[in-house]
Amino acid sequence: MNKTKIKNFAVWARNKLIADIKYKAGLLGVSESGIAAPLPQSSRDLQFFDIGTKDYAQVAGREIEQRTALVKAIQQREQDSDYATAFHAVIEEVAYTWFNRLIAIRFMEVNDYLPSQVRVLSSENPAKKEPDFVTTPFDTDMEFTTAEQDTILRLKDENKLDELFRMLFIKQCNKLHEILPELFETTNDYTELLLSISFTDSDGIVYHLVHDIDEDDFNVEKEGQVEIIGWMYQYYNTELNELVYDGTLSKSKIKKELLPAATTIYTPDWAVHYMVENSLGRLWAEGHPNEELKGNWKYYLEEAEQEADVQAQLDEIRAEYRKINPEDIKVIDPCMGSGHILVYCFDVLMQIYEAQGYTQRDAAQSILENNLFGLDIDKRAAQLSYFAVMMKARQYDRRIFGRGIKPHVYAIKESNDINRAQLEYFGAGFSASEKNTALHEMNGLLDIFVDAKEYGSILNVDNYDWNLLRRFVNAIEDSGQLSFATVGIEDTQKKLIQLIEIGQTMARKYHVVVTNPPYLGSSRFSSKLDKYIKDKYKNEKSDLSMVMLKRAMEDLSKKNGFISFITTSSWMFLSSFEKMRDYMLSNLSLSSLVDFGTELFDGKVGHNPIVAWVNRNSMIEYKMTAIRLVDYCYSRRDEKEPEFFKEQNRYCTTQDNFSKIPGSPIAYWVSDAIYNAYMNYPALGTIASPRKGNSTSDNNRFLRLWHEVDNHHMNIGCHKLVREETIIKKWYPYNKGGGFRKWYGFNEYLIDWYDDAAAIRAIKTAVIANYQYFMKPGLTWSTLTSKDFSIRWFEEGYIFDNGGCCIFDLGNKRAFICALLNSSVFKYIFGQLNPTLNFQSGEVAKFPVIFVDSEKIDELTHNNVKMSREEYDAFETSWDFQKHPLVRGNNIADAYTKWEGKCNTRFEQLKNNEEELNRIFIDIYGLQDELTPEVEDKDVTVRKADLQRDIKSLLSYAVGCMFGRYSLDVDGLAYAGGDWDGSKYSTFIPDADNCIPIGDEPYFDDDIVGRFVEFIKVVYGEDTLEENLDFIAKALGNKGDTSREVIRNYFLNDFIKDHIKTYQKRPIYWLFDSGKQNGFKALVYMHRWNADTVGNLRVEYLHRTQRVYEREIQRMQETIDNGHDSREINKATKRKEKLQKQLKETKDYDTMLAHIALSRIDIDLDDGVKVNYEKVQTGRNGKKMQILAKI
Repeated sequence: MNKTKIKNFAVWARNKLIADIKYKAGLLGVSESGIAAPLPQSSRDLQFFDIGTKDYAQVAGREIEQRTALVKAIQQREQDSDYATAFHAVIEEVAYTWFNRLIAIRFMEVNDYLPSQVRVLSSENPAKKEPDFVTTPFDTDMEFTTAEQDTILRLKDENKLDELFRMLFIKQCNKLHEILPELFETTNDYTELLLSISFTDSDGIVYHLVHDIDEDDFNVEKEGQVEIIGWMYQYYNTELNELVYDGTLSKSKIKKELLPAATTIYTPDWAVHYMVENSLGRLWAEGHPNEELKGNWKYYLEEAEQEADVQAQLDEIRAEYRKINPEDIKVIDPCMGSGHILVYCFDVLMQIYEAQGYTQRDAAQSILENNLFGLDIDKRAAQLSYFAVMMKARQYDRRIFGRGIKPHVYAIKESNDINRAQLEYFGAGFSASEKNTALHEMNGLLDIFVDAKEYGSILNVDNYDWNLLRRFVNAIEDSGQLSFATVGIEDTQKKLIQLIEIGQTMARKYHVVVTNPPYLGSSRFSSKLDKYIKDKYKNEKSDLSMVMLKRAMEDLSKKNGFISFITTSSWMFLSSFEKMRDYMLSNLSLSSLVDFGTELFDGKVGHNPIVAWVNRNSMIEYKMTAIRLVDYCYSRRDEKEPEFFKEQNRYCTTQDNFSKIPGSPIAYWVSDAIYNAYMNYPALGTIASPRKGNSTSDNNRFLRLWHEVDNHHMNIGCHKLVREETIIKKWYPYNKGGGFRKWYGFNEYLIDWYDDAAAIRAIKTAVIANYQYFMKPGLTWSTLTSKDFSIRWFEEGYIFDNGGCCIFDLGNKRAFICALLNSSVFKYIFGQLNPTLNFQSGEVAKFPVIFVDSEKIDELTHNNVKMSREEYDAFETSWDFQKHPLVRGNNIADAYTKWEGKCNTRFEQLKNNEEELNRIFIDIYGLQDELTPEVEDKDVTVRKADLQRDIKSLLSYAVGCMFGRYSLDVDGLAYAGGDWDGSKYSTFIPDADNCIPIGDEPYFDDDIVGRFVEFIKVVYGEDTLEENLDFIAKALGNKGDTSREVIRNYFLNDFIKDHIKTYQKRPIYWLFDSGKQNGFKALVYMHRWNADTVGNLRVEYLHRTQRVYEREIQRMQETIDNGHDSREINKATKRKEKLQKQLKETKDYDTMLAHIALSRIDIDLDDGVKVNYEKVQTGRNGKKMQILAKI
């Protein structure tokens, strides 16, 4: 099956249908902008509409009624939304209605299921373009009136074959209504009016359906049936799904109209087989042992050997199973989607029936009438499920369509539009008491189904007297007593009958509940859904899938029945689902589980880890079987299914083990050694204090990267918070998390704690947490990370965030805990119990600590912290950076070789230390059979030397020296705000006016390349200058014939990009940039900015650049005019053209700079880069001028 072609077709087909239907509606005076009223000259049989074309649109005859119905449908929906939403909803509904019908007819014609046995969309002869139905319409079972026959002949004679095809296609749909009424509803309404269809158009939907998708994909003898229907349904919703998850609605609450698209996931075939075979199959096999029957079930898991008392309980349960006959079994998929699960249930039920001696014909009828039930919130899904189930029945019984059997699959309906006033006209012949009971129950049912599409199958329906309600609805008062109030009562009766069927299905209890429920977090719930779930399912409110699970466990499943779900695996571990786990483990038994890991599903949801499992609705200490496939992801995703069958991936355990670990995670793979650690040793939270920190509610306002602010306002190394000090120095170090780095680092952020955080405290939603731990030393980690857990050492002086949780009160265990939490033991145990990579302090606090007083552990830990700190501080992004490591000796190549050796030694030593610590902790925790101590290079979090990166960092340091941020005469920061101290600079003098031009030629004395060459000469000596420049140029790898050209091209094209990346989009060197022609570029240092910076740069540098260009253009012109060498003339011509473009660019740029210069904008460093970068580019009139390079 070519899924790419199916996806491309389904996505394209939806857009094509919507576009065609909108166009057709527009021709009827119904468009996105509104509904046109009939013009005055209209009559009863002919209406005119002004649609903005030369001639008025005309609607006549039956089409007037159809248009009226269309208008009514839009207006009815408009009552709950707005016109645009209502219009699009109706258009969408018409589009998917015809899409479903087209797919259904294509499926039926390929499998020869059409009653006429004549193809409607294609021909038996692949070389023939014209559908067989168009060629020989009178050879079918279709009945045509005389008028229709005349029309067919006329259209053939006039060669209006598309018009004929449309007529015959609609005729076929109406004919199929007789055998498949739920999918092929009568089309004598606006859906027919809006249909635009052609078989001759090679860009039309029929042509693409027939030609783009291989017939074998529809053929039930090959890969057809469920596969094609399910994938079509999912892919049709692709763009809506992307809109909800990645588009403009990605942060919005999900309205009921978009809920199906937001939660559409097609379950892979083999996962469905596991779920059905181990629930429905197990129910039958345990009561009616049959090895031959089980042989059909490839994914059926044999039962592990059970304890004697458990086996006795199972024998009692199975004695009840033996009493079940095939026709007694009740199976429901309450979130059926396109019917994939129901169809495989049909296959398994058929095998059960046949094993009991039933014919396929009798079994197919009984399955439809007695066994299968399905619900969905989405009408289009219900239509496809209905179709899929009926096609499966047709596969076993050629005459099933003629039996008038309707499967129990339903789209959930709402009662909002039912005329309750008409209820009094039902119940003819009932006694007063009986009628009152019926009215009471009917009103109760209607109350439940108000806004039912907001809630779907999670609605809890009372078990009413369904036979009474059916009799009540079927008994309408004698027509002689009817009045005007009973107009439309037949429609009310039809709706009531539907609600009774749906209500009984939702109230019934089932032997087997099997489903893939919708996955939707509570933040996306609509307001009505959110309120309902908080009222009814407060312990499961975090996710809609868990709400559905609770509904299945509590309400839908029979005692000793089976429940099989497939969801994301977060419920197995997260604390937000702990009460739900407690309910499951206290009331039901886990029979089996398959932990798929990620990449089971396609699309965005495929990045989530997925698990399927089977519960038995009885509490016994059953030894479950679990299959772990979490390692088979990404490039290995295709190995999941074959690995399912291998013993090495199977685990057996009893669920009472889960409660041995705090929070009762479903840790089926955990060894006795790990259970022993949790049961016999103290949790981290009992010997230390893991804590979460602040939430400011406005990080943009209160947090800065340390390099942004005036360093005189930073309070680093403070031992305690004193309110008076916070007014003088308001910026305090702030642990906020970061990426994956062990031992030390990510000291990047500062928090504004002015006046003891008075401004933060004034925000109602802000949280200042665990104030008593502020400024104390401890360990910190990142709550959210894209990789593994890592913990870092920090000293006194920090406040902390809820994204950078910390551990305090460590005493003499600080080094031990730091080493333990960075070890493979912690990663192995904790990482697998918390696969979401969201490491909350409460979860870390549960980890068992087997403390051993070890000088070796302490020594290795302190060494690791020391080495990590040395490496971190070697780069200028650390506030403890002193001097660049390559500023030594007289030869950069030698300096780099020594630096490389130092880095490699440090890397290997840290790696060896970590492996030694892993050995120690593996022994302490008794995990020798489960873990090895080796550490991969990628998990060692100090950097090896990198020639290009480190040379680029040397250039960055040099620029810092040019601006005076650093000095060759003092260590660390020389200037980052405050008063300038010229005494710090003698070896290399910084730029005087805070402007360093970057040109493609050295037009200025303080050109950046000239200053850099000067820097290299000062640092390494004049004797090795050219050698050093060559080494630098080779490392940079930019274009250029000489080392200076290479360096110039780096500064011109790449320096600012590297700087912005290094400084996390908060650059401290700002590039004035005129544009693509490189007409003018100059760097300034934000900490030396003043109100005259732009004015000075414009006059002293931009205008001088323009004069240089003018002189150079004149010189090139002289060469052109007077030269005799054609090569020289061509070269001068090209240079002149370039200079002219640069001159023009600088003049345009000058206009913008003039506007900003006149504003004399100064900055406040404490406002940070983001605010100031915008401020200095915005004039007095509020208009922004893009004078600086984009960040």
